[in-house]
Amino acid sequence: MNNKKITNLVIAVLFILAIIGAIFLGSFLGKKIVQPKDVNSAKEMQKFTTSFIDIFDTRTEILGFAENEEEFDKMVAHIKDRLIIYNNYYDIYNDYEGINNIKTINDNAGIAPVKVDPEIIDLIEFSKEMYYETNGRVNIAMGSVLNIWHRYREAGSHDPEEAELPKLEDLKKAAEHTNIEDVIIDREAGTVFLKDPDMRLDVGSTGKGYACQKVMDYLRAEGYDNLLLSLGGNISGIGRRIDGSYFNIAIQNPDLTSDEAYIETVHIDDGQCVVSSGDYQRYYIVDDTVYCHIIDPDTLFPANTFAAVSIITNDSGKADAFSTAVYNMTYEQGREFVDSHPDVEAMWVYHDGTKVYSEGFKK
Repeated sequence: MNNKKITNLVIAVLFILAIIGAIFLGSFLGKKIVQPKDVNSAKEMQKFTTSFIDIFDTRTEILGFAENEEEFDKMVAHIKDRLIIYNNYYDIYNDYEGINNIKTINDNAGIAPVKVDPEIIDLIEFSKEMYYETNGRVNIAMGSVLNIWHRYREAGSHDPEEAELPKLEDLKKAAEHTNIEDVIIDREAGTVFLKDPDMRLDVGSTGKGYACQKVMDYLRAEGYDNLLLSLGGNISGIGRRIDGSYFNIAIQNPDLTSDEAYIETVHIDDGQCVVSSGDYQRYYIVDDTVYCHIIDPDTLFPANTFAAVSIITNDSGKADAFSTAVYNMTYEQGREFVDSHPDVEAMWVYHDGTKVYSEGFKK
């Protein structure tokens, strides 16, 4: 065999070996190598829970996994700090030093635009989207109407024997100042202006859910995992439990006289959330009739068809708005609305305990 043939043979062999090596290396690099410390750290993670009631005038509950209580407490402090920011921004009753919030906007209705943090503009723009998407069933510009109900509910709660209903005439007059188009946003200037001096914003139908979603988005970006947050019943999760199983969510029974505390249990995956609206949360009683805080924009009185409506979807802000909207609809209207939205499921609970589900809820 001459030198030229030997040289060609060597080159061919080296070429084949190079291909085999590249395939092997590519296969090797394509696999995630799990170091023993990864397995051990997963085994060392412990479950912790906590709750507090000083934000958004409601109960906040957190379930998470950490190596120790100190690590969990740091995570909770991080979450609480974020929630306080949104609580202060969206407050309609209180002022905060150095902050222009929703109350500031209301105080300047018909007077002047108010420069606010972009987070407030984001919420208002989202809420306007929800107004159109729900055909006006969710309207943050109904503050003038809701304020009347709030006053009567507070008075009735403190003195049940003197509890009474607002006059329809007063509600109708207030409803004349609920045009969502009178909420003027100037994104470039960073301002919000209520053109109608008698208009008031109330973000109760969107604020908590939107804040919950924003906090969860922030935590996810920061690398948090295996976490469940419940903000006044707006329940949202990141990841799953540390063993890979789903988070189990027990939905409260709206019949507070029942021995059964929960009416349904659902399992949510990463990014999913559950929100319920009903007449068992904030209400007062007049002449043995329960009047809840969810006001139908058509009748200007609380809806009373259902005891509760629960929504499952992948956005807590939308779930909050949708649960309010569907609660204010007939079952037929609500079912059509839910079925027209992919990745949205619902459960309706009637006052006699009957439950009705959208097609994919049980899944």
